[in-house]
Amino acid sequence: MPKGYWIPQIDISNPEGYKAYMAATTPAHGKYHGVALVRGGKMQVVEGYARGRCVLREFPDYATALACYRSAEYQRARPLRLAHSECDFVIVEGYDGPQPASDTPPPRASKKGYWIGQIDVRDAEGYKPYMIANQAPFGEFGARYLVRGGRQEVMEGKARSRIVVLEFPSYEAALACYNSPGYRAAKQIRAGKGEADIVVIEGYDGPPVTPGYIPARLEQHSCPHRCPRQIPICGW
Repeated sequence: MPKGYWIPQIDISNPEGYKAYMAATTPAHGKYHGVALVRGGKMQVVEGYARGRCVLREFPDYATALACYRSAEYQRARPLRLAHSECDFVIVEGYDGPQPASDTPPPRASKKGYWIGQIDVRDAEGYKPYMIANQAPFGEFGARYLVRGGRQEVMEGKARSRIVVLEFPSYEAALACYNSPGYRAAKQIRAGKGEADIVVIEGYDGPPVTPGYIPARLEQHSCPHRCPRQIPICGW
């Protein structure tokens, strides 16, 4: 079954105030098994526009991703974000179809790399040759589709009509793929067929939320952000 993904992009106006939101989302992510794949980190906007902070969170399926956003747990946390940021927030269905062929992918790093692309396709027939041409460079650099079109729902702000997310063995491999001769040739085929916003971003390797964990309350302890005691390291 395809996974589900949260893809919020955020401009934070008050970093200190935003920390309370990040701590308050723990119950929702624990209950609905949300795993952070990207949580800030190094990023490069290679086409179009992106907000200052990008997050990619994986759920067991699309329905669970939607249910988490609509849950009482998350809706209690959400106002803490609204006061300190502006956000474009889309929830998308994952992809479980064929992947680019990769004989000798680059070595894996401790942090993976990702492309997060949003596209408005203006010429659907003209776009198809690009989808064929990009397979060779994607395979060369070990790319794997997490999202490739599919259902989506814009929860806040705006998003383009097609979302694509690619996972690479490392941030360096993700950047190298975009700048490679093979992908540059494929990109020329896409030119004029649509409008795209593409960000290349480093993955997250910090402490996960324990699946299914729902804290009864936030304990008083040493962490200044009042994170739940069960999380060993504060994961800002």
